[in-house]
Amino acid sequence: MASRLFEGRAHAAFYQKYRFSPPENLRGAVFAYLGGKLKSFDLAVDVGCGSGQSSCLLAQRFEVVVGTDISAAQIEEAKRAAHPANVSYVVCPAEELPVEDHSVDLITAFTAAHWFDIPRFMKEVERVLKPAGCVALSTNTLDMRLHYKDCTEELTEVLKEVQEKLFPYANEKVQFVVSDYKEIFDSLPFRDKERILDIVDKIPFSVADLMGYIQSFSMYQTFLELQPEAAKSLLQNTERRILEVMGVSSLETQLELWIRQVCVLGCRSS
Repeated sequence: MASRLFEGRAHAAFYQKYRFSPPENLRGAVFAYLGGKLKSFDLAVDVGCGSGQSSCLLAQRFEVVVGTDISAAQIEEAKRAAHPANVSYVVCPAEELPVEDHSVDLITAFTAAHWFDIPRFMKEVERVLKPAGCVALSTNTLDMRLHYKDCTEELTEVLKEVQEKLFPYANEKVQFVVSDYKEIFDSLPFRDKERILDIVDKIPFSVADLMGYIQSFSMYQTFLELQPEAAKSLLQNTERRILEVMGVSSLETQLELWIRQVCVLGCRSS
């Protein structure tokens, strides 16, 4: 069964403001794989596109990009944001894509596939991909580090404590992330496939942006819904501790989030 999260307007707004496009090293891994496989770059479908950051990235390489998401609020945010003319957005489940059989060159899902009904989604992948069409499914893992001058270890410890407090509120689907998408890789019905486990990107954030990013986590939003005062207190205490460790007072002070990503890549036989 697919999970329906990220659907509220407030959560969608956090996604639009604080979630980042697929970063440099992840993009490099995906496009290097596609360069040796794809015969055409006509149509890409970005499934679980959220507020559209990854769809806009794909528009640089593909003639047409369709971003889909089950959340009407997310799609509304995507449509409202600036996006290239060759990108369109559709509200629909990941398991029922609005495209013809064998018409798609690339299916992507960035930090989204673990929410899908995996068996049904894989059948849909088989239905819509062209011969030699490709699929790229990636996720940010929980393996994160905060870097700022000589405070890396202390800052990372603060972040890990936040993760530990939030993890009891994680949806069961997050286990796909914890296992580095192994089950998703095993379910991909193509012989030509690979799973990359060690992609690390460095994301520049202000302290304020980092707080917004934490609020975009599904587990934080669940915590906020169930215990609003405790959730807000956790956020305030985390912000205070980070500023104290960094020895700064401005929320606009820049630091880096180093994040490990996992990517599952596959190509349908021609």
